[in-house]
Amino acid sequence: MSPVTTKSERAEWARHAEASITAAGLRAGGARKAVVDLLAQQDCCLSAQEIRDALAAEAGPTPGMASVYRALDTLADLHLVHRVDLGQVAKYEPAHPGGDHPHHAVCRECGAVVPIEDDAVEAAIHAMADRLAFDVEGHDITLRGRCARCAR
Repeated sequence: MSPVTTKSERAEWARHAEASITAAGLRAGGARKAVVDLLAQQDCCLSAQEIRDALAAEAGPTPGMASVYRALDTLADLHLVHRVDLGQVAKYEPAHPGGDHPHHAVCRECGAVVPIEDDAVEAAIHAMADRLAFDVEGHDITLRGRCARCAR
């Protein structure tokens, strides 16, 4: 399985997220729905501030930062979003129900974040886990450096 990347996969993720929220006995409306709907439109991860700013740019009521953080915490608790720690800021992206997720390359100059999907890296991680007789429950890979535009 690959991470949530295509428009149809993101739409399916949004339906899965709303069903999971309801199954957990929580309301699926308000800030949670707004955050889910926004994340379902994204190609990569966003910080809580970026999420709030994007919601403020849309028509309709804008949830406050506290509501955005509560929504993200709930989505993380339900394993619906993957938290990507990028130094001083955390970003969030839809989590594939199977746990697959992209890794990221982060430009230290402009802050651009690019998702990375590489089957060979995943195979190497699983092979290493087998050699160590280690049950890997999760992993994150973040490449830091300069993007092509900033390296010029």
